[in-house]
Amino acid sequence: MRKKLLTGAVIGVGLTLLLAGPALGQEEVVEEVVAEPLTAEAVQVVLDNIWILIAAVLVIFMQAGFALVEAGLTRAKSVANIMMKNMMDFCVGVLAFAAFGYAIAYGTGNDFFGTNGWFIGSDIADNYLAESSLTNMTFFIFQVAFAATAATIVSGAMAERTKFKSYMVYSFFLTALVYPVIVHWTWGGGWLLQLDTPYIDFAGSGIVHMTGGVAALVGCAFLGPRLGKYGPDGKPRAIPGHSIPFAVIGVFILLIGWFGFNPGSWLAADATVVPAVAVTTVLAAAAGGVAAMFLIWAISGKPDVAMAGNGVLAGLVGITAGTAHVNNIGAVIIGLLAGMIVVGAVLFFDRVRIDDPVGAVSVHGVCGMFGVLAVGLFATTEGSPLGADSVDGLFYGGGAGQLVTQLIGIGAIAGFVAIAMAIIFGGIKMIMGLRVSEEEELEGLDVHEHGYPGYSDDVTTSMADLVTSSSGSPVKV
Repeated sequence: MRKKLLTGAVIGVGLTLLLAGPALGQEEVVEEVVAEPLTAEAVQVVLDNIWILIAAVLVIFMQAGFALVEAGLTRAKSVANIMMKNMMDFCVGVLAFAAFGYAIAYGTGNDFFGTNGWFIGSDIADNYLAESSLTNMTFFIFQVAFAATAATIVSGAMAERTKFKSYMVYSFFLTALVYPVIVHWTWGGGWLLQLDTPYIDFAGSGIVHMTGGVAALVGCAFLGPRLGKYGPDGKPRAIPGHSIPFAVIGVFILLIGWFGFNPGSWLAADATVVPAVAVTTVLAAAAGGVAAMFLIWAISGKPDVAMAGNGVLAGLVGITAGTAHVNNIGAVIIGLLAGMIVVGAVLFFDRVRIDDPVGAVSVHGVCGMFGVLAVGLFATTEGSPLGADSVDGLFYGGGAGQLVTQLIGIGAIAGFVAIAMAIIFGGIKMIMGLRVSEEEELEGLDVHEHGYPGYSDDVTTSMADLVTSSSGSPVKV
């Protein structure tokens, strides 16, 4: 199914990497590699593992992108809190997924959850990875990066009003239990993958992004809007973020990380599929940014920077499920539609009093659902990265079968996550409280939750206070 790398390039790169072979923990492979004659198959194993480790690092780097987007689109008085939540999403997520989530997601058990392979047990390699060139450690690093990403999506939606200790409890349960169950249903070989027409979600529009987006929606509903978000007439008020540069840099970091997220999901160093997936990914991202910019420009009279950035992310989320199953034209169309959808979704949730400061519910939840649906519409065996190994969606003569399966997947994932997160957030709210006090919210979470502000006085003092004339009088700048 895969077209392997050109033999000359494989041997050249492989010889350099073989020195690190023992670290892979595959003694048999190492023995084969160092033996004469050197085989292309043995080198391919090394390259597959190295590429997936690099892809995992790119996905982990997305945590920095999320942190900057969320910090930029919220107020300065809670910037340290935003950064801390993103950092702990990763730290707590890694430990929770290592101990419990990885086994539930990929261990054998039944069609709904795994029951072995706890604490990164070798059972995962013996079962799930039996026909793969990846080692258990390589596969875990890649998968734990995805789990932490799903958790971080919720951070921005619940920004500026959530107790930090309560958020930590949420983060643990999402990565230890809720997200892994969804993974087992799909990538782990569970019931959604066993339908007569199997569910398709190549890199996780539904599995990762819709899961995070639905969890964010439930969290926002339990919290309620920020103080001052809605006026006496019930109309939403704009609460500008404190740093558009942060937000834009975060968008570009996320775009870079997505080249690990989507191309890495092929789980092999393949000279045909990996670059083609990268192309559909970047086309959708660009189209999403352009579509969102023009639509919000037409609605508001201004090309809003934050909305354009969310358009880029919407295009990325929208293409993630079908990135290997659609052709380049399909990728552009999906990106354009996702960019327009996110604008409408942000405006809609504002009107119905779901206060989502960064648009996470719209970008990841709504566009994640659209991305899953798009597979049933735009998938094709002609011109897609997978070619004949893909399927034909409704618009390419394949009928409605795949679309129906995708709808079943959306209903199952969204329903399970909504119920599970309602129980989790409800329990947290009842036992330890979910929202900070009014005083803490008004003054900002940084000092109250973490002991000091995110920015020191010399940064936040205005230039007019710093620049004086020779007589000591303030000078306008």
